[in-house]
Order: sequence, then structure tokens, then C-alpha cells
Amino acid sequence: MTSIGTGYDLSATTYSPDGRVFQVEYAGKAVDNSGTAIALRVKDGIVFGVEKLIQNKMLVEGSGKRIASIDKHVGLAFAGLVADARQLVTRARQEAKSYKSTYGDAIPAKVLAERLSMFVQQYTLYASIRPFGCAILVGAYDKRGPQLYMIEPSGVSYGYYGVAIGKGKQAAKTEIEKLKLSTLTAREAIVEVARILHSVHDPVKDKEFELELSWVCDESERVHQFVPKDIRDEAETRAKAIIEESEQ
Repeated sequence: MTSIGTGYDLSATTYSPDGRVFQVEYAGKAVDNSGTAIALRVKDGIVFGVEKLIQNKMLVEGSGKRIASIDKHVGLAFAGLVADARQLVTRARQEAKSYKSTYGDAIPAKVLAERLSMFVQQYTLYASIRPFGCAILVGAYDKRGPQLYMIEPSGVSYGYYGVAIGKGKQAAKTEIEKLKLSTLTAREAIVEVARILHSVHDPVKDKEFELELSWVCDESERVHQFVPKDIRDEAETRAKAIIEESEQ
């Protein structure tokens, strides 16, 4: 039996004859059509980078951010449908607040990732709702050190040393695998993240983009925050110079 055009994609509760849930796969396509987001776990922290495509030249710089702070020690980046991701950001903040009020301590990254994964997976179980059309990267600096997780639209989550989501994920993954993440500092990783995002961006097919960078590391006193503008600009300039040298 074929699964194409036979009505098996009308509900997230329906399996195709070959065991696929098309609504979840379609949610993954929404992520793949979005700008690239990457995160690196290095020796002294976590670095996030996002290729935020500029949909309209009249937009104010910095609007529609795709990186958010969940708690002082936790950051989150996403790719896919922005409105869906904002709901998960709100949920993550609620989970962090609930954990702290219950246990009197900051929520560990693993616990937050597990709770968000269960929440996302619930939206693949009922016909009256649809899966979230986004994937999220959760990074934190907790008692176990730097921790990084990725949560897919299906609700599956994995721990990573380096991960990429979005339309340029394959090329970005190839570049990430070349890095010696265990020896990189967050300051060095900022340059690598900027270089990777600029290298995977296709100026012919894609719109212009705004580079978003954030970190939670020793240099930021283990608090998640956006990278200061002067450091970001310097990293972006160095990244472009590296790309130009490699092309010559």
C-alpha cells in the first residue's frame, strides 16, 4: 500500500501503513524551511547562533528574536514557526519557575529538556491539535557544567556537543564535526559560529539575515545573555575574513 495521497496525513493520530505519522514529518519540514540555528557546547560554556532571515526591510533591527532566556543559567534558540516556538519559550519559563518554587534550586538542563519533550510529544497524540512546527535548542550552565539539548517536533530530545537545525543544518553539521569543541573557549566559539552561519547562508536563494549570538559561559558569569555588540561585530568581521581567505 502507498502512503501518498491516501488521507493518512489528515490527523496526527493516524499512522500510515508503513508506520509514519505525516503530521509530525510536516512539522519537521517547517523547521527545515527556517533559517539555521546552531549551538556549541565548549569547555567553558554554551554558545548559540541564529541566522534570522529578514522578511521585510522595514523591520526594526533586533525585532522577532529567535533566542530567548529561560532562567539566569538557561538559554533557548529555535528554528521553525516563531509563534509556536514562543509558546514553548513561555512553557519553559513556567517549568523553570515551578521547579525553583518546589525545590528551591535552579532547574537542571536535563530536567527542563525532559519536561519540554513530554509537553511537545503530547501535541502529537490528539486529533484536535497539531504538532509544534519548530525545533528548539536548550543550553544551560548548571551544576553538571555546560549542557546542551535539542528537542524535535516529535518530542524526542537528545544531548549534544554541537547541533544545527534549520535549512542549512547538513552543511553546518559538517562544519561543526571539524571543530575540537573540548578545547574551544566560548570567545573562540563565537567566531566559529559566525563563520558557519555565514558559510551556509546562500545569498542568491535566501534573503539577507541578521546574526544573533548569545552565550552562557564563564565570561558571562554563567548567566545567559546576548553577546555584547562589540564582541559580536568583531567575531563577524573575523568570520568573514576567514571565509574570504578559504575561497582564495
